[in-house]
Amino acid sequence: MREIVFDTETTGLDPFDGHRVVEIGCVELINRIPSGVTFHRYINPERDMPDAAFRVHGLSADFLKDKPLFGEVCDELLEFFGDSPLIAHNAGFDYGFLCAELERCTRPTLMRDRVIDTIALARRKHSAGPYSLDALCQRYGIDNSHRTKHGALLDAELLAEVYLELIGARQASLILIEAVESAAAARKGNMAQRPIALPQRLTNDELMAHRAFVATLNGGSPLWQDYFQN
Repeated sequence: MREIVFDTETTGLDPFDGHRVVEIGCVELINRIPSGVTFHRYINPERDMPDAAFRVHGLSADFLKDKPLFGEVCDELLEFFGDSPLIAHNAGFDYGFLCAELERCTRPTLMRDRVIDTIALARRKHSAGPYSLDALCQRYGIDNSHRTKHGALLDAELLAEVYLELIGARQASLILIEAVESAAAARKGNMAQRPIALPQRLTNDELMAHRAFVATLNGGSPLWQDYFQN
């Protein structure tokens, strides 16, 4: 099972008010485990950067001016998405911006039913908020101390951990690991508990015949002879 956790940074709050995507970060999950494969791009929004947005993510118009346009990365992004479910925090925001950008590039927009909103998951699991990414990281003991500003890839990586906690996948993985380790320890313990070695099942004639055969190997000086017990 493949899933994509993603996040975007933008110039503002409304794509229909001329605001654009300036960064997108994605994390791939395979069977609810981060695979280590990511997708990350900064994007030239072809406009100025409002101060309010700059204070959130720290991406200036000067920094973004030599970055690719969304139209230059959209096919690569769609290929990375594939047909996998898409997970985002406050997904309506990111979904709306991506669809607006795809429409500008005359690409098909994303189906809304493939997008999972982690805020909705958090509200169903926890009767009381807050439900911000920082608050959920704190609730689940996820280290977000390096998150001094919003960043699409960093936020997607943190959200992947939060998502696994929300659906119980991390706990299930830990239980499985503990069960495997416990079974391995039990097998190891059982192997070490034989107080008396099993009796020899070969007759002396069979042992001597085997030694005679080994002696014919490797020019009459086989390495195995070093391990024969006298």
